[in-house]
Amino acid sequence: MALVNQLSLFIDVVQQGSFTKAAALHDMDNSSLSKQIKKLESELGVQLLNRSTRSFSLTPAGEEILEQAHNLVGTLSHVQSIADSYHAQPKGRIRITAPYHVGQNHLQPVITQFIQRFPDVEIELLMDDKRSDIISDHFDVAFRLGRLDDSSLIAKKIADIRPVILASGRFLERYGEPTTPEELVKLPSVVYSNRSLTVDTMRLGETPESDKTIAYKMKGNCKVNDVQTLLASAKDGLGYVTIASSNLNRPISELGLKPLLTDHLLCNQGLALYALYPHRKQTALVREFITAVQEYIGTPPIWEQNIPDFANCYKVKK
Repeated sequence: MALVNQLSLFIDVVQQGSFTKAAALHDMDNSSLSKQIKKLESELGVQLLNRSTRSFSLTPAGEEILEQAHNLVGTLSHVQSIADSYHAQPKGRIRITAPYHVGQNHLQPVITQFIQRFPDVEIELLMDDKRSDIISDHFDVAFRLGRLDDSSLIAKKIADIRPVILASGRFLERYGEPTTPEELVKLPSVVYSNRSLTVDTMRLGETPESDKTIAYKMKGNCKVNDVQTLLASAKDGLGYVTIASSNLNRPISELGLKPLLTDHLLCNQGLALYALYPHRKQTALVREFITAVQEYIGTPPIWEQNIPDFANCYKVKK
């Protein structure tokens, strides 16, 4: 296994772009890490890195071997996970990625309960609103929102996510409560926006009786890339917000917010929470964790408890 460990170190050096950063990941000093890479080059009989005083680059051999090393290390990790999952007491490691609000609000409680049940299990959670490459970054499972765009991954739907339109009492005192989408979109709003996504459109029924929705553009007076800041801005009366209900981690009454236009149809545009994994035959340990997440979120999803009578909101009136 020495060769595998050295290949893993080689991968980390390249991914981190620095011997210093890679050494810190493994609690090693630079000289020890450098010796391991040189041993790897000696055993393989090829030079993997072109080194200079302050930087390095991959040799042609290094580029080819790096690609195969990713596959080998990932496969061996999966083999170990399969073996670990068949112990009487589940053990092993699960590497997870998820958006921040999903990790903080919905996975952290599950992880706590899961490790208390299975103390020999190790869980690594990487929260990032950017989508990581599940295979090259060696994740066992990724929790993602929205439509799926990678057919090579296996997907399991955890729950649908319905949107909600919220405003504070202070905001409504100033502008009055809108009764139509046309009135609403004339008012100031706070919009979620990051480098790759701006959520400034909502699909609403034109009237309470409408069974078709129309796209309405929000007047985004303020744009933020953080959900909690979005909610705080709404609470302060800066504008109304349209938000995925899964972003709520406490009752909206505690935030001083109330839902708007609940008698209109509000389309969720296919938004859902999915668990994605790279192997159709997932390990028993990963399968157990996904089941634990499903049970925690429940049906209807746990986050809908934060909105009074949400089951009867935004439905078509017959």
